[in-house]
Amino acid sequence: MAFGILRLPLFSLMALALMNPCTGAPDTRQRETLMRQEASRQTGGSVVLTPAELQVDAYLHKLKVKERASVPFPPSIHFFKARARIQKSPVFKLLQKMPKGGALHVHSTAMVSPEWLVRNVTYRPNCYICFTWGGSVRFLFSDGQPYPQWDCLYWQLLQSLRASMVDPAKFDKSLIQNLTLFTEDPESAYPSDDAVWARFEDAFRIISGLVTYAAVFMDYLYQSLEEFYADNVMYVEIRSGLTRTYELDGSIHDKIWSLKAYRDVSAKFSTKHPDFLGLRIILSTHRIQRVSTIKAAIKEAIEMQKNFPELIAGFDLVGREDDGRPLWYFREALSLPAELGVKLPYYFHAGETDLEGTDVDANLIDALLFNTSRIGHGYALPHHPLIKELSRKNGVAVEVCPISNQVLRLVSDFRHHPAAVLMTEGYPVVISSDDPTLFGNPGLSYDFYEAFVGIGGMRANLGTLKELAMNSIKYSSLSPHLKKKLMNMWQDKWKKFISNQKD
Repeated sequence: MAFGILRLPLFSLMALALMNPCTGAPDTRQRETLMRQEASRQTGGSVVLTPAELQVDAYLHKLKVKERASVPFPPSIHFFKARARIQKSPVFKLLQKMPKGGALHVHSTAMVSPEWLVRNVTYRPNCYICFTWGGSVRFLFSDGQPYPQWDCLYWQLLQSLRASMVDPAKFDKSLIQNLTLFTEDPESAYPSDDAVWARFEDAFRIISGLVTYAAVFMDYLYQSLEEFYADNVMYVEIRSGLTRTYELDGSIHDKIWSLKAYRDVSAKFSTKHPDFLGLRIILSTHRIQRVSTIKAAIKEAIEMQKNFPELIAGFDLVGREDDGRPLWYFREALSLPAELGVKLPYYFHAGETDLEGTDVDANLIDALLFNTSRIGHGYALPHHPLIKELSRKNGVAVEVCPISNQVLRLVSDFRHHPAAVLMTEGYPVVISSDDPTLFGNPGLSYDFYEAFVGIGGMRANLGTLKELAMNSIKYSSLSPHLKKKLMNMWQDKWKKFISNQKD
């Protein structure tokens, strides 16, 4: 019988050479060498820590060991149940102080705390509320009684309604609950994937009536940056469909108005906070649309990027992958920039599914074929070894949003999150929060906690955190010049962070 030649990677040959062929006990030095070599592959494994950083790392490890012994272990339970425990965690409190670089995966209408939306926005004049047939609510600002809609037959002036309440604080609490998925009993509230996604999509519709009112929109954007900045985030990339903003009389502003609002708010905030670089927008369209609609959206994105090159980062398709059309369905539209000889970077949501082997699962393959700059979520990537290898070779980072994946029922225990495989292999990963309004995870600290304590396990150390933060700059859409500027800003803050921990 003829046998082919067994071809092994160089590292595997080196590892085999270290194996003791004798039947006796393995050599301790060989074991230690293998462990060091394996650890060097993980995220942060090649980061050389300074003496000061090593001291902080040792302290952090002690905290983590204690955290690991807690019952229940926070990353092993639903975030909604764990959040109060996490807030008391010394590890979490340290992570809050850490400069995190950029948030590269957040959606435009779910960036602020629901408390701010209720206690600030709904207290403004001319705010109307409607209770829908389905038990939900809608908001609208208007200079007169709004017309009935198919699911909203009667609008009430919120100021008058609140004044008639025996307990306005209780009423406000109920409004906050409508703007977020957060609940003390998530398993009962969301017993299935369809149930949580229905609630998720409805919450976006509720919020939209508040934040797309022109007089609120710029305040909302500024507050969004405030909340990220308060969590030591220095830069934000926002997925936005540029929903048109409206005035009290019902008139509608065009998308250019919204773009200028993003630009002006970013400039104003960065001027007041010189250690914040600003924001960029990834234009997005829902994946349930027709090819003709996506074509029009891509043409519009090309034109907007031409007119606002510093603001527009690229294009994406959003929405639930399991219900939407796969990327390949839109191949004619997605090929348009190449046919026109222009560059429109893609930042595709792909692999946010556990439906292995389906058309949806193929989105990871097609995202790579269409030269995506990053992969949004990439939950299914470890099931595609070839795509994982090719995307890594091409420098395509995965935007991991741990809490979003758990709330939307892809994973229950963060120790089992597929990103654990990516991180042990040192695949380029960035951490983000997706929809803070809906999940109760403002900024990035909560998601960093779940990634560091749960997904990364006991191997994850200060080097892991450092590389994750630097990845958010390295794999951002910024120009080389601005990446260098942001990296320098981040390094200054990192040094101060390390110095403060020593004290």
